[in-house]
This record gives sequence, C-alpha cells and structure tokens, in this order.
Amino acid sequence: MHPLLALLLAVIGPQEQPPAHVAPPPLFGSASREEATRLADQGVAIERDRQASQLLAQHRLLDRALAGLRPQRPGVVDAYVVAIALDSDPVFSREAREAGRVLARRYDAAGHTVTLAGADGRGGEPLAMGTPQHLATVLARIAELMDRREDVLVLYTTSHGAPFGIVYSDGDQGFGAIAPARAWALFSQLGIVNRLVMVSACYSGIFVPMLASPTSVILTASAADKTSFGCAADNDWTFFGDALVNHGLRKRQPLARAASEAVATIAGWERGGKLDPSGPQVDIGTGAATWLAALEAKLPPATAPVGRPATDALK
Repeated sequence: MHPLLALLLAVIGPQEQPPAHVAPPPLFGSASREEATRLADQGVAIERDRQASQLLAQHRLLDRALAGLRPQRPGVVDAYVVAIALDSDPVFSREAREAGRVLARRYDAAGHTVTLAGADGRGGEPLAMGTPQHLATVLARIAELMDRREDVLVLYTTSHGAPFGIVYSDGDQGFGAIAPARAWALFSQLGIVNRLVMVSACYSGIFVPMLASPTSVILTASAADKTSFGCAADNDWTFFGDALVNHGLRKRQPLARAASEAVATIAGWERGGKLDPSGPQVDIGTGAATWLAALEAKLPPATAPVGRPATDALK
C-alpha cells in the first residue's frame, strides 16, 4: 500500500458507510425557488459540524488527486476527465467511480483523470469528496495544465437535481447547489471552451441553454422540467449513467451514436416501467467535431457493462 494512502486510512479509518440524510438542509430548505436559484447561481455551499481531522483528511485526498494530474502533451488533443458525485447517497459514488474509469479508458486520459466521490458503501478506495469547492479547485488545476486551444474537459456529474441546478448534499454536513450560471462562470473564468459535459440529475436540461456553444457537447439525463430515474441509494447506476456510460460509451462508436442509443434505451426502460418520459437532452456544437474526431480516432475495444442494471429497481 502506498505510504500516503496508509496515512489517510489511519486518519479517517476504514471507508465507512455513506452518511444518511436526516435533517432538512439549512438555507436551501426554507428558501423560495427564486432565492434558491440566486444562491445556486452564486455557488453557495454550507459545511457544518466537520471534525478537524476530517477536514485535514479531505485536504490530503484532494492534494493527492491534484498531484496525480500530468501536463498535456503538445500537439495531442488530450482529454481531462472529471467524474464527480455531489450527493452522499452511494449510488452516485458508485456511478461516478465507474464513469471515471470508463471515460478515462475511452479517451486515453490516464494521468488526466480525477474522480471526486464519497463513500461507495462497499469499501472502495477513499477519494476526495464531491463538493462544489473541490470541483472548482480541480477545474482550476486542469485549466493550468491543459492547452485550452486544443484539449478537452470531459465532465461527468451525478447527483439529485432541482429546478435550480445540481444538488450538493453530504449527509447532514454539506449542502448547496451548482446552477447553470455557476457552471458557465467557472468555465468562462478558466477559459475552458472545449468541453463534453454530462449531467445525470433530475431537471438537468436546464444546463443546456447556458452551456451550449459551438465547441461544446452537453448531454443531460432529463429535460429542464422533468425528473430522471434510477437514483435509489442502493442502485449501482442511474438510468442515464447505465444507458450512456455503462453501455453506450463502452462501445467502439462515436459519441453521437452512443448518445442516440442511450436516449432510445432510456425511453424503452421508461415505457416498460410506465414512467413519465424524462426527455434526455443532447446538444453537440458544430465546432466540437474537430476535437471529437481526434479523441475518437483510436477508441479502445468494447468492454462489458458492470454492476446491477438500473432497471432492476423496477422489478
């Protein structure tokens, strides 16, 4: 075992079960929709009752993740992959961890990948938690290392969603949200223009109008006014993650075909379960074709899906 990992385990103990959501969220829980939207636009997050040793352990885990990032390769279109679970329900941690592995393999992103996720409930390796602040820090470091004219950010986020954005919730200790305006501000401030953004959350279609651009691709689990499915805490995948990542993106096929296949797969699952259609969104900018072609020129062989199918929850 790496000495640093051994030290981290000594500080935080064995990978514990994910914390449960018991108390109502402060501030966001009592806010009007307009106020919640304003808070999410500003990237407001609240941390409470964190032990000092926990904070130190998280600092070290994040440092370890950042230290593992390598500079881009001149003349090569490099993908920098970030997979983040913003909620402590373990389905999101399991989905983010496997999505990070699939996307890193698909886009040749060894040394260019960070996964941010809490406990997965199965003794997985401790990782820096998925929080809005950790995400911003990782994106800032990637912006320093990448060639922003040619390289690409591949961002996969998974969590519960609300009409104002992606929800951040770590048990009863961490609360907040990331709104489209906040995501747009981060990308703009950091100059990250080539980006593939995948949002697995209810109402995630709200991100499309603000994040769509000629050099971007955005795929969401639902329309702006729809819920998505499969986020029960004991699942391994949401519907979106299972269809897009666990099936579509494991295959040696272009992103557009994988996205189309995932949309059709989800629609079939929803019909079979008599669920209200979630309406996944796909927006591929015309200028994204250049970097997509470079990333997809040497796709690896297909791999088999892993984990319990998301549709098991319908049985």
